[in-house]
Amino acid sequence: MIWLFIVLAGVSVFLIAALTIGREARRLDALAPRAVYQLEQAADFVAMSLPESTQARLTMEELEKLLVLHMNWLHAKGLLPDKAVDHRQDQETAVVVSDDSLIGFLLSKVEDLGIDLVDDVDIVSIAQAHLAYFDAIGAIGPLASDTDI
Repeated sequence: MIWLFIVLAGVSVFLIAALTIGREARRLDALAPRAVYQLEQAADFVAMSLPESTQARLTMEELEKLLVLHMNWLHAKGLLPDKAVDHRQDQETAVVVSDDSLIGFLLSKVEDLGIDLVDDVDIVSIAQAHLAYFDAIGAIGPLASDTDI
């Protein structure tokens, strides 16, 4: 009689554990992975990725301002959430962001910031390095296919 109770208890524990793990796995699968963006870390990553000529013309404060502008631009496009919370993967339409529109936006804002020594090539290098940082922390989606464009 006691053996039957032990077997039933073991089976019950296994079923409860299996159902709980299955439920949590399904819940976590529906959530987007959380990528943590840190401005100082991003600025260091981008600065190390830039060519020496761009590094010589740009201060870290100016670089951080450009990165913040890039983040604000992403927010305006709907690609940056207001709050860092778990969010279900429910985006139905593809959001395509072209490098040309980003670089044009940054070039238009460079004069407002008072950054005089930066040219077009520098902005392109900064944008590419910043996107590489997003990729490194897992915050970038797949490249758009020809049908998305």
